[in-house]
Amino acid sequence: MRIRRRGRKIAIQALYELDLTDHPPARVVGARIEDEEFPQESAAFVHHLVFGVLQHKEYLDSLIHRCAPEWPIDQMAPIDRNILRLALFEFIVDGQTPVKVAINEAVELAKIFGSDSAPRFVNGVLGSLAGENLSITPSQTQVSPNK
Repeated sequence: MRIRRRGRKIAIQALYELDLTDHPPARVVGARIEDEEFPQESAAFVHHLVFGVLQHKEYLDSLIHRCAPEWPIDQMAPIDRNILRLALFEFIVDGQTPVKVAINEAVELAKIFGSDSAPRFVNGVLGSLAGENLSITPSQTQVSPNK
């Protein structure tokens, strides 16, 4: 399995645990990396994803809510909301992953971890947001559309 895909898988597992517990984030991420025997030289990618999602969670959740208002964030399956958060972080906040790659990776994660309907749900929400051309810089607290 490619190293970045493995990193996303580890990040999702950590985000899922953090979403459902009060465990310290650094300890959760470290444990997941160790459990998966993920190369330490690639661990920075996992840290970047997890802590990036945590830092921008409120904004990411507002985007999800905008495209799926019939699914309140707190009632959405925890794995689905974290897959959405991760993908949105990658292509809107971080901007280092092409939109199509981020969506494809999210759908693959939904196939692995989600219910039978999760891949279609994830694809639909992300596809809706992909066309909006939103961005955020790490220092911003407010987001504005790129026009």
